[in-house]
Amino acid sequence: MKSFQALFIEKEADNTSLHFRETTLDNLPENEVTIEVHYSGINYKDGLAVLPDGKIVNEYPFIPGIDASGVVVESKSARFKAGDEVIVTSYDFGVSYFGGYSEIIRVPAEWVVALPKGLSLKEAMILGTAGFTAALSVDALEFSGVTPDAGKIAVSGATGGVGSLSTAILAKRGYSVVASSGKKDAETFLHKLGAKEVVPREAFQPEKIRALDKQLYAGAIDCVGGKPLSYLLTAVKYGGAVTTCGMSAGGKLDTTVFPFILRGIQLFGIDSVLCPMPKREGIWKRLATDFKLTNLNELATEINFSELPAALHQIMNGGITGRYLVKIK
Repeated sequence: MKSFQALFIEKEADNTSLHFRETTLDNLPENEVTIEVHYSGINYKDGLAVLPDGKIVNEYPFIPGIDASGVVVESKSARFKAGDEVIVTSYDFGVSYFGGYSEIIRVPAEWVVALPKGLSLKEAMILGTAGFTAALSVDALEFSGVTPDAGKIAVSGATGGVGSLSTAILAKRGYSVVASSGKKDAETFLHKLGAKEVVPREAFQPEKIRALDKQLYAGAIDCVGGKPLSYLLTAVKYGGAVTTCGMSAGGKLDTTVFPFILRGIQLFGIDSVLCPMPKREGIWKRLATDFKLTNLNELATEINFSELPAALHQIMNGGITGRYLVKIK
């Protein structure tokens, strides 16, 4: 196979840099499924990978990108054949194993999900890990018994990838969403996604967090961790549920047992990385059916492969609202 382009992170001393390089299959890890990548996306973890102290990449040079969708070129697995449309996310992909910012990738068969009927390769990457995590979060709320008629659902970090897609999926499912964001221009964007109310970031970060606060929400999807999660646990109604999947506001959780033993609150940790394949396939199927968003193309900014380095730096400066779709092919 002829050479192809990939985006490499390189490190010298305490600085990292991004460079497009021509490479070949011989430079990719040996594995079962070879895929021509059509689309990828940008996630917070991808931005961290660019930082010298991001604690994502251990060995350089490295190809980042935790998401990819494309077409199988060659397969040594009976599960896939040339021409199959597929999705690759999670596991070590783009973290300790060459990722999706490459025109060709080669990965283990057990990391590959067949593109479900009802989704295009482009739509799958508008969703990507962010959409998959959002769908896991909404699925957990539904599993807990929180229904649309139970009351409002709070979403923290709502202009980020997971938060924006959680807001949109919740709205589609009939939930009334209260979305928070630190971005001044976020209100129009979040209302367009279906949020009923938009509140400033400070609304979920009161100066003093009580052991139990007013019961304002039937449930919450927390995307940032830290103080907002600590508060939301105190503000959810009896029998409600909270999901958590991020830590951009901090990894420390300051709470008490009272929301759990006096209000019966359930706290769900959402992990997209090692989610078992049967569950993974089921969630992707929901994203193509009852979670399917009709305005997906409006939720992402599409950029060319050549524009990717600038966008990766931008995400770490808080300059991205919603999703960025990267057209690789």
